Amino acid sequence: MKQAASRSASKQAVKVKSRLYPVMIERMEEGGYYAECPVFQGCHVEGDTYAEAIENMEDAIHIFVESYRELGKPLPEVPVMEGHVVMSAAIPVAVGE
Repeated sequence: MKQAASRSASKQAVKVKSRLYPVMIERMEEGGYYAECPVFQGCHVEGDTYAEAIENMEDAIHIFVESYRELGKPLPEVPVMEGHVVMSAAIPVAVGE
C-alpha cells in the first residue's frame, strides 16, 4: 500500500508557469552566432553554433529572471504559458535567389 501511494505521488504533474521570451539570433561575419533577448536590457550571448547560442541564451534569461526576482522587480510582460515550456526561434532557410 505504501508503494502504491508513493508511485501515485510521483506521477502527479507539477504545474509550471512559463513565459515565452522573444530572442533574435543572427550569424556573425567572423563566425558563430549572436543572440539577444530585447525584453531584458543587456541580455545577449554568443555561441559557436546556432544550438549553442540558443542554449547560452536560455541560461542568460534564467539568470535575468533570478536577478529580477531577487531584487523584487516585476518581470517584463510577455505571454504566460500555463504548464508548457515553449521555445520560439527563427530558422534560416535558403529559398533561392
